[in-house]
Amino acid sequence: MNKNDLVTAVAGAAGLSKADAAKAVDGVFEAITSALKGGDEVRLVGFGTFAVASRAASEGRNPRTGEKIKIPASKQPKFKAGKGLKDGIQ
Repeated sequence: MNKNDLVTAVAGAAGLSKADAAKAVDGVFEAITSALKGGDEVRLVGFGTFAVASRAASEGRNPRTGEKIKIPASKQPKFKAGKGLKDGIQ
């Protein structure tokens, strides 16, 4: 499923036009992104939790040359599925 498929599904389930559903989907994505940027977690009970995890700097190797490279520290978005989502796909 891509974003257009999601918008179509939301429009059908909520009885909205595709334009309104697209605004709603974009709004949800923007709200989650802005909360994560602010250092907050987003917990959707029954669905899952979005959080930010910090990755420490490390040393890796270029697979072509074998040369050592430094991988800088970074922040990565993480998602942990909730019980409702896990139970819903089984």
